[in-house]
Amino acid sequence: MTDRYGKNPGMISQLSARQYYVTQESGTEPAFDNEFWDAKEVGIYVDVVSGEPLFSSTKKFDAGCGWPSFTVALESGNVVEKEDRGHGMIRTEVRSTHGDSHLGHVFTDGPIEEGGLRYCINSAALRFVPYEDLEVEGYGKYRKVFDGAWTEGRHHERHDR
Repeated sequence: MTDRYGKNPGMISQLSARQYYVTQESGTEPAFDNEFWDAKEVGIYVDVVSGEPLFSSTKKFDAGCGWPSFTVALESGNVVEKEDRGHGMIRTEVRSTHGDSHLGHVFTDGPIEEGGLRYCINSAALRFVPYEDLEVEGYGKYRKVFDGAWTEGRHHERHDR
């Protein structure tokens, strides 16, 4: 399964300026001025460069920070953490394992009942795959993540914190 994901030069050449800055130059997009900070659609988020599955909408919450925030990675093996000493701070950077894309940072101020982590992720590093498209895009195995939370033909209501 992991063989199918990797740093894809073809995808890198198609990135927007913001996507390139974030994923390849470890940049940060503006808070509250990005595609997914307040998105509530049902599906998964994958690396914009490699396509590796990273996060699920079922673990997305409103942290009030202006970036998409998640309590846990969809596939822990697809997310790697590294010490980041930039900007006069010590933080934990989050990168995709196979695409080596900069995603954002992880903090320990997330919801306690969900494990206490907040993966603060740049929208520019992500591509959203709606629940309805999981099968056709090759992510069918992740449909089970939504069992009981959402079914086709019914409106899904999310309750963000």
